[in-house]
Amino acid sequence: MKRLLVETASLWVLAALLCCVSVPVTHRKALNLVPYEKEVALGEQAYRAILSKEPLSGNARWTALLRRVGKNIAQVSDTPHLEWEFNLLNSKRINAFCLPGGKVAVYTGIMPLAKNEAGLAAIIGHEVAHAVARHAAERMSQTLLVEVGLGLADLSLQNSTYRDIILASLGLGAQVGVLLPYSRQHEKEADEIGIHYMARAGYDPGEAVRLWERFSQQEAGRSPEFLSTHPASPKRVEALRALLPQAEREYQRAPRRYGLGEAL
Repeated sequence: MKRLLVETASLWVLAALLCCVSVPVTHRKALNLVPYEKEVALGEQAYRAILSKEPLSGNARWTALLRRVGKNIAQVSDTPHLEWEFNLLNSKRINAFCLPGGKVAVYTGIMPLAKNEAGLAAIIGHEVAHAVARHAAERMSQTLLVEVGLGLADLSLQNSTYRDIILASLGLGAQVGVLLPYSRQHEKEADEIGIHYMARAGYDPGEAVRLWERFSQQEAGRSPEFLSTHPASPKRVEALRALLPQAEREYQRAPRRYGLGEAL
């Protein structure tokens, strides 16, 4: 049994080493065990399912603005070849998301906080970054490794009196110590990649800082950050402000500069 555990663990360590990829812009090494075609197919399937249930917004101006900004950012991203799609969903939810393969959705509830075209570019840049960095596939890979690790622990503890307690502790430790922190890391990384993309597309990167300052004023009663999948907004503001000098240089090199663009 011990030999089986060691051999299986060794195979997974080898797979993890061979499946590391470099994330664009940040150059972080990321684990990715999911085939790209599978990731894109899952994103497409999930996106169609959401669009079949969530009503599209009837606000033609906002929809056109979203698609214009989305196209500008997608073109300067590191994966302009993806079949990018941008839809505005009619909901009071203050949220947006991007699924693998470049499938982006923005809820109308977030538009007032975006305030202007550059604020919307900050939101879209962040979401586009998730797809470019393949964060969904990395999360799936992490979850798979955790499940395999717990399975190995289960086998090794078959005769232990404290098996159930130890396994429960391992599961909680993995959730708080590995999966959630990586999710926060993904959010921070998407912020970093996104501010560069909006600057490259010609939108004032300073609006990303102001956007998260507006978000900070909206937050109330959130759970402790160490149990959250998103960094607290004040920390995001601080991190984005530190990235501004480099983003400003990219903004100055943009072929066309929109500044804050159109008001929402």
